[in-house]
Amino acid sequence: MEVESKWIPFVLERIIPGISSARRIRRRDVNWGDRVFYYGLKLSAWALGALLLYMILLIWKMSEPAFQMYGWRFFVTNDWNSVTGEFGALALIYGTVVSSLAAIGLAVPVSVAVALFLNELAPEWLSRPLGFLVEMLAAIPSIVYGLWGLFVLAPFLRNYIQPPLADYLGFTPLFSGPPMGVGMMAAVVILAIMVMPTITAICREVFRAIPRSNREAALGLGATRWEMLKIAVLRSSHAGILGATILGLGRALGETMAVTMVIGNNPLISASLFSSAQTMSSILANQYAEADSLLQLSALSAVAFTLFLVSLLINGFARLIVWRVNSQYKSG
Repeated sequence: MEVESKWIPFVLERIIPGISSARRIRRRDVNWGDRVFYYGLKLSAWALGALLLYMILLIWKMSEPAFQMYGWRFFVTNDWNSVTGEFGALALIYGTVVSSLAAIGLAVPVSVAVALFLNELAPEWLSRPLGFLVEMLAAIPSIVYGLWGLFVLAPFLRNYIQPPLADYLGFTPLFSGPPMGVGMMAAVVILAIMVMPTITAICREVFRAIPRSNREAALGLGATRWEMLKIAVLRSSHAGILGATILGLGRALGETMAVTMVIGNNPLISASLFSSAQTMSSILANQYAEADSLLQLSALSAVAFTLFLVSLLINGFARLIVWRVNSQYKSG
């Protein structure tokens, strides 16, 4: 037994080198303050994980009656009628995923361009105040974005943007139907505006972290200003830009009030950007306080659980992309 007790730490140290070093560090922490600080941090980390598991279990418990009644039909049907007791989340999943991905597709190029201008091209007297104003956009409450979208953005789209799109591109499914202002296009635009400050701020930090010697080397080899930005800045920032995109996507998926006020709140599946739609978060905001049956409450809880799963899958997929890009960059 004594031999085994000597060999076990040796084998663990060879398999997991961090174990022995962590033990040595803890042994040196003889001060009570250090120990309290260590266990306080440890408790906080485990508490967050436990809170997440508790929330998942609670939402699952609340949504279990709806899943037992509808099964997989809940995810593949489009009926949402509290009178007949038929509930399906397909149109809500479609509205959430399409509006979020379209907003990210619109926001990422603009955000990267703004970050490049502020970080690489703008003079100092312009970069600081303009960067401050862009970051202030993230501090505006979503209800204010919703009011602005309802009273300014939607009429602007209905009167000046959607009519010419319908006239010249109305033969395509994307721009078919009458211009109404509120609908999927308004939700996409307002979501894009809301996630831009987050993506821009993170991209600026990523660009700042690139050594100035990389830029000087590219210019020294004869690259133009644009080629220097492309080779020394953008090519080195793939992982950071993807990380910023993930955070922006997370906000777009969970955004509630602003989208609720401009998307039309009609659970339809339509390819047209002029059509009304509804997201999972918007139906929760609209109906949860006014649900008139336990089955409807359970169906709404099932929508919340589905929103959690969709967010988890998309963020997991995005992190997988970041990991693959990082691996390729390091190996290349």
